[in-house]
Amino acid sequence: MEKKSSFTSKLGFILAAAGSAVGLGNIWRFPYLAAKYGGGIFLLVYLILAVTFGFALMITQIAIGRKTGKSVIEAYKMLDKRFAFLGYLEALVPIIIFPYYCVIGGWVIKFLAVYATNQGHEATQDGFFGGFISAPVEPIVYLAIFLMITSLVVLFGVEKGVERVSKTMMPLLVIMSIGLAIYCLTIPGAMDGLIYYVKPEFKNFSLKTVVAAMGQLFYSMSLAMGIMITYGSYTPKDDDLEGSIRYIEIFDTAIAFLSGMMIIPAVFAFSGGNNESLQAGPTLMFITLPNVFDSFAGGRILGLVFFVLVLFAALTSAISLMEAIVSIFVDKFHIKRQVVCFAVMFVAFLMAIPSSLGNGIWSNVLLLGMPFLDFFDFISNNIMMPIVALLMAILVGFIIKPQVIIDEVETSGTFKSKKMYSIVIKYIVPVCMLIILLSSVFGYV
Repeated sequence: MEKKSSFTSKLGFILAAAGSAVGLGNIWRFPYLAAKYGGGIFLLVYLILAVTFGFALMITQIAIGRKTGKSVIEAYKMLDKRFAFLGYLEALVPIIIFPYYCVIGGWVIKFLAVYATNQGHEATQDGFFGGFISAPVEPIVYLAIFLMITSLVVLFGVEKGVERVSKTMMPLLVIMSIGLAIYCLTIPGAMDGLIYYVKPEFKNFSLKTVVAAMGQLFYSMSLAMGIMITYGSYTPKDDDLEGSIRYIEIFDTAIAFLSGMMIIPAVFAFSGGNNESLQAGPTLMFITLPNVFDSFAGGRILGLVFFVLVLFAALTSAISLMEAIVSIFVDKFHIKRQVVCFAVMFVAFLMAIPSSLGNGIWSNVLLLGMPFLDFFDFISNNIMMPIVALLMAILVGFIIKPQVIIDEVETSGTFKSKKMYSIVIKYIVPVCMLIILLSSVFGYV
């Protein structure tokens, strides 16, 4: 059996976990939700939830990983054999998400190539994005490229692969985000968008604002996906978990905030203050933004840097998803990492093909009325992840009790927020997860 891998430094753990949390959802989903649900008031609600609800879930998952030293399946089994099924349920989440995430990662590489070859204007033409994703071969080629890059990093292991790449990509991602945000604020008319984005207007507050912020936070922080338990299992016992998780939250929230500062003012300036342009959902990144970039001087450079940033964010999340899957099979069956990596890469590629072809020649094949990619996204994000988090909160809050997590956190220092933690994990998290689950099922947000 191979020696258990571990992060070599606290910084390596923080940047790897932050890299997992920072993904495509931070870049496009956070800005359009902020624009749709009240701007500054959405931001305020999000921050309050991050330091309470999000913190409690993240520290629980990382502490479970560090306490057991195992990936997700074995970890729950060690906590309580009756909850072994929860480990298998959570293990399915990254297995479902990773293939279709690589499809979207391939789209990002395509657009990066478009701007690198000075074809940014062509990307603004009607039907450009739709024509690309509906093609039978080209998107699969880009998907394969993205998958191979991700697999190469995971193949090198935790220290030489995941940690080393995170230490490089995350600082660069922050620097590019700050640079792009500053540039976008210099665009004429952008300041009106910035004011809408950062100034809380309580007249814009609604229950939907809370539900949207709660859902975005939950999905953004890589919770209930096996990732944080896996990364926790690589964390040394003397690392200060509470302090580390605060840093992870700061990284995650800062990138989301900076993405809003890039996108909302720029789109406001482009659209003349019409915030409906910001509510384009997934097409914001691939249809709306190329038009925004094309309308400004230096748009090619702006688009190129933006898609490099998006690629870094997509890769750090994809690496964490694949690492979670690989660790499950290495832990469970004691197979060599290299063998598992190649097997996961091959199977993920096969599983991703329907999500790609579902936008084109297989578009008439629907699951629950949805194309393949949308179906896998809905089942994993909207159904499985809230159920996993709800069951985990019940397990920790009422069966093994919060003190088990508190004791693990306190092996490496004082747990300053332990009173708040106990209340949040027992009472607030279950209620929040039920709200997220019900709103997902009934389409409230």
